[in-house]
Amino acid sequence: MPKFSTATAGSTAEPPWTITADDVHAAAARLAGAVPNTPFLHSRTLSTVTGAEIFVKFENHQFTASFKDRGALNRLLALTDAQRAAGVIAVSAGNHAQGVAYHAQRLGIPAVIVMPVNTPFVKVNNTRTLGARVDLAGETVAESMPRARTIMEREGLTFIHPYDDPLIMAGQGTVALEMLAEQPTLTCLVVPVGGGGLIGGVTVAARALRPDIEVVGVQTEPYAAMVDALAGRPFVPGGQTVAEGIAVKAPGASARQILAHHGVDVLVVGESAIEQAINLYVQVEKTVAEGAGAASLAAVLTNRQRFRGKRVGVVLSGGNIDPRTLASVILRGLMRDGRLGTLSVEASDVPGQLAAVASIIAAHDGNVIELAHNRMIPTMSARCTDLSFTVETRGGAHLREIAQALRDAGYRVWHVSGEEAD
Repeated sequence: MPKFSTATAGSTAEPPWTITADDVHAAAARLAGAVPNTPFLHSRTLSTVTGAEIFVKFENHQFTASFKDRGALNRLLALTDAQRAAGVIAVSAGNHAQGVAYHAQRLGIPAVIVMPVNTPFVKVNNTRTLGARVDLAGETVAESMPRARTIMEREGLTFIHPYDDPLIMAGQGTVALEMLAEQPTLTCLVVPVGGGGLIGGVTVAARALRPDIEVVGVQTEPYAAMVDALAGRPFVPGGQTVAEGIAVKAPGASARQILAHHGVDVLVVGESAIEQAINLYVQVEKTVAEGAGAASLAAVLTNRQRFRGKRVGVVLSGGNIDPRTLASVILRGLMRDGRLGTLSVEASDVPGQLAAVASIIAAHDGNVIELAHNRMIPTMSARCTDLSFTVETRGGAHLREIAQALRDAGYRVWHVSGEEAD
């Protein structure tokens, strides 16, 4: 009867295997011509912002917009003829699903992907478009596993683990070979960590080429499972994160062993830093990073002194962010920078007041994006109304300048975003 990989998600069993640099080089040979070498470019602006020399590995340029193409193809190419004919199964809510589906379709291998029922429609549709049969089950990836086991055993499929598999890890490690081939004098590699397949492969490959190179992992505050695993602590998930691609409760046992052996430090970053990194990629590099993909840059932004002056390769691991989430992150970034702000003005409830207030805003080069009109605020006179404006400005100082102009004209401005209420 077919079986799951030695350590399925949620398992704490120690695997009997690890990977070597030879495995990563063998994977690179297999992937040649099928998985492209993605751009690895110096960013002058990000280097200025962070104080480090930043080089970005654009894995969002893969066909499925994620590094997962590498490990998925390396694993599929190792299947026997009988396994190919029977087909494969994977459990994933996103990038692994699309990587397996795409390369299975290319190779003519039937693929089933079990996804949680709350997976965004766009990811479900993308996986189906890539040729896989999608089965929705469970609220989380862990809860999808029993359904996958049932299908696997009934149909005789081979399970393709998202990270805890030596061939998956070796495929992901080819990222490091490309980075160091182009920039052999890098001081440090910064890599997002979920299950650990990427950083495990990168660490093995990089340290074989450059024993002195520093490898740093990055996790989010709500899902610092690898940090806790390395410290020997139980992990308790902390809630929602924009970096759902690395929101893994049980990191791979093999990756944990590799990181412990090589003394790899794993940093933890907050949600606001990840949002800032997503926005910087959009504004500076004109590219889209998902939350997990932006985590490595977020770590450098959060720990500038640690990385100052170093030549740092950051892995932008993927760009599959939900469009609504991206829109929200961009708008929230504009609010943080003061380029979008809110003003709440108390005005007499008589004709012409709205036009008068709007004219003052316009005279000071503010652009009104949205207006809310509220007569029901009990702390105001019944003869007054609240006019709440969302205004596009040049920044926080410009917003405060507009607020002061309204006060100078005799209006009570009782709220300005970024300031304490009057």
